Amino acid sequence: MFVDEVEITAKAGDGGNGIVSFRRERYISKGGPDGGDGGNGGSILLQASRNENTLANFRFQKERKADDGMPGGNAKKHGKNGDDLVVYVPIGTQARVGKKIIADLVTDGQQEIIAKGGRGGFGNAHFTSSTRQAPRVAEKGERGEKITLVLELKSIADVGLVGLPNAGKSTLLAAITSARPKIANYPFTTLEPHLGVAKVAKHTELLIADIPGLIDGASRGKGLGDEFLRHVERTQILLHVIDAYTEDIVTAYLTIQRELRHYTVDLTKKPQIVALTKIDGLD
Repeated sequence: MFVDEVEITAKAGDGGNGIVSFRRERYISKGGPDGGDGGNGGSILLQASRNENTLANFRFQKERKADDGMPGGNAKKHGKNGDDLVVYVPIGTQARVGKKIIADLVTDGQQEIIAKGGRGGFGNAHFTSSTRQAPRVAEKGERGEKITLVLELKSIADVGLVGLPNAGKSTLLAAITSARPKIANYPFTTLEPHLGVAKVAKHTELLIADIPGLIDGASRGKGLGDEFLRHVERTQILLHVIDAYTEDIVTAYLTIQRELRHYTVDLTKKPQIVALTKIDGLD
């Protein structure tokens, strides 16, 4: 199942507590304070991976938690730090809290910290001074950050195919790339974006995204709505596909332009090529 937007909760690990401890050894009647510091909590990082292509894994695991730090020990032993949690997401994933984008992962292997682990608390050995020889206080570890964020996948493609349903976008994609989207002679055959790679020269390739068909009023939620237009936000150019058998080609063209203009970002400002399909059947 293709999923391109999910809401998750990320909870970084809490810091471990420092402890109150005093050195106790034979023949040493008054050992000094030796309480160790707590370990730091693990942070949560997002990492873009070419091996991921959907956010479906988050549909049933909406909370991710990193390890807590361990408490300090005697003899000034430092508690073990909690392990960081690396969460793998597809290339092109944005993370936002409300309207604020906190991570935008556009290259393979790119990492961003989304929740920082808490600092470990100091043990009583940390509080000794010339006037305070035997402190009996220690710090508690800090709480790790906890945030609720939205992950939104925006495909990274060179060319975005847009057009009315059944305009021939999937047929075109299948003809020039190795992608195999479902093709049939009825509207809304394509229900999710498809990506294909077209080799145009010995060392040059184009990544092409096929976006499910838009209809008049899509920006107001009709049909599939404009939920998939996020996948053409990053494209360098739009290929506007129009069925040559359409009764009014100008109206078909203007319909798509209107929906592109009413999207969150005005997509009509992108360079466009208009392509008429199915012309082989015309007299």
